[in-house]
Amino acid sequence: MSLSIYNTLTHAKEPFVPQSEGKVGIYACGLTPQGPAHLGHMRGALAFDVIRRWFAYRCYTVNMVQNFTDVDDKIIRKAAEEGISTVELATRYSNNYLSDWNSLGILPVEFVKVTENIESIVALISQLIERKNAYVAENGDVYFSVSTFPDYGKLSRRRPEDMESGARIEIDPLKRDPLDFALWKAERPGEPSWPSPWGPGRPGWHIECSALSMQFLGNTFDIHAGGIDLLFPHHENEIAQSEAGTGCVPFAKIWMHWGSVNSGGEKMSKSLGNFFTIKEILAEYPAQVLRLYLLSTHYRAPIDYAPERLAEASKSYDRLRKSLITASQMTSGADSVIVDPVHLKKFEEAMDDDFNSAAALGVVFEALSDLNKAVASPTPSASEIARYAFTVSALLGYLGVEIPKDEISSNDSSTDDLIEFAIAWRKLAREAKQYALSDRIRDDLRSIGIILEDRPQGTTWQRE
Repeated sequence: MSLSIYNTLTHAKEPFVPQSEGKVGIYACGLTPQGPAHLGHMRGALAFDVIRRWFAYRCYTVNMVQNFTDVDDKIIRKAAEEGISTVELATRYSNNYLSDWNSLGILPVEFVKVTENIESIVALISQLIERKNAYVAENGDVYFSVSTFPDYGKLSRRRPEDMESGARIEIDPLKRDPLDFALWKAERPGEPSWPSPWGPGRPGWHIECSALSMQFLGNTFDIHAGGIDLLFPHHENEIAQSEAGTGCVPFAKIWMHWGSVNSGGEKMSKSLGNFFTIKEILAEYPAQVLRLYLLSTHYRAPIDYAPERLAEASKSYDRLRKSLITASQMTSGADSVIVDPVHLKKFEEAMDDDFNSAAALGVVFEALSDLNKAVASPTPSASEIARYAFTVSALLGYLGVEIPKDEISSNDSSTDDLIEFAIAWRKLAREAKQYALSDRIRDDLRSIGIILEDRPQGTTWQRE
């Protein structure tokens, strides 16, 4: 089965054919850093971390670029409220986002800032003016002329005439047409600005992603990604200005959109105040639990945030961890280097089908079930247990879920030896029918966080 990806542009799954063999270029719309990152922001980051890992598994070299929109109306307003510069505000929350990114174990990408790439933005606007797809208003604003791009609406499947008659469109006397959108905003008092052929000002929102993605990935690249809420007008406008400005079609071959994270029945957002920051969540659960929680839903589907679902993910993580601890003890640390081929095939089929992490996790728990059956067997096979344990660990690793080695086996061999001695003494006590002493040993070990489990083939232990 070849890797297939759902393309929002065609509304269909398509076999992935890279522009350059063995390479994939991805651009993802990033953060406007004007507040702490919340779960809605990180949903896409985690989804594409898994997608990038799978591309690497399939032997692709991945070049992923993500922007920081570090100059914006919201940033300007927030900085004014706090009495600081826009640079200080954007830097604070960009660093906050990167801290959360690293805490979640997300692979590095190439982060690019709008304010450090103004020249490429100005150059693209100049091309659009030269091609008669954009015009300069009397005050120095520059607008894209939607009527000059016949394919406008091909991503969102909206027709301009329907937008004019049915949508609320901002009326601006500087525009030639209500559908036209800003590429450049002339300097306003107290706002940051940069020089341009039309006078000082700053970029509009949509032009930034077009210029940055093409600067780092080329006029046509493999995948453009973003939240479903950006599909219109942001991504629609990106297509129009990019393809009009360069004449290269398509701008991006595949458009991928991740679903929203909802809270209280509405999209999680700062404006509604219904958000949970990553730091708040990680104060209660490890990053691996958050990964399991998000990966249990396909990246394109919306997620309803609920604390009980995170608690369920935590229980699943515990099941995985405890089973791997038991397997490690029963195999005396011997590792298998073979992933069970049946489980691997199912896992690959799930991930090759538009990166279906929910189905892939289902395969992981199938392997976990087989591991537990092997452990509970009256005649357990160390090699079989090791194989299933390695399979569970390997498949989780492909999803970026790494259970730390020190959670599976202690590096303190002397402590482990003492625990084993205590278990041996308890066994002697039980054989001598000294049950009170046996129970006392078990309870004393529990009091220091060591849990015993009696099985037909012997007693195993794990740390709480």
